[in-house]
Amino acid sequence: MGELAEIAMVTKRTIDYYTSIGLLNAERSKSNYRIYSDESLRDLKFIEECKSLHYPLDEIKRKLDRKKNKKIRDSEVGKHVDAVSQQMQQLQNDLVDLIPVVEKLDDLQKEKFTTNLMMLKSVLMKSLLNVPS
Repeated sequence: MGELAEIAMVTKRTIDYYTSIGLLNAERSKSNYRIYSDESLRDLKFIEECKSLHYPLDEIKRKLDRKKNKKIRDSEVGKHVDAVSQQMQQLQNDLVDLIPVVEKLDDLQKEKFTTNLMMLKSVLMKSLLNVPS
């Protein structure tokens, strides 16, 4: 657990908590030590990324389950698309709120901000175009 915590830059207590609530899975050694796989590390990084986006833990668990199962019931697809649409709308609203702030930045800061947004837009568009129809 200490090695995983160090690699993922979280505390052992965080890993213990995630394991106790079912977000992370661990195998047990013969001496009853928890052993975490590479998948656990990927899950932990995903959890921390979701937390940085302010997702509640129950939503993170649902996202992890969908990610792992890769099979979503038809009724879940509509809910998931609606949730993503709402998130995109909220991001759009947040960007509109940022326009007056960005206009006050100096040219170098504006360019950096715009470049970052364009890169993120490009990544989003690529991911949307890769969605099977």
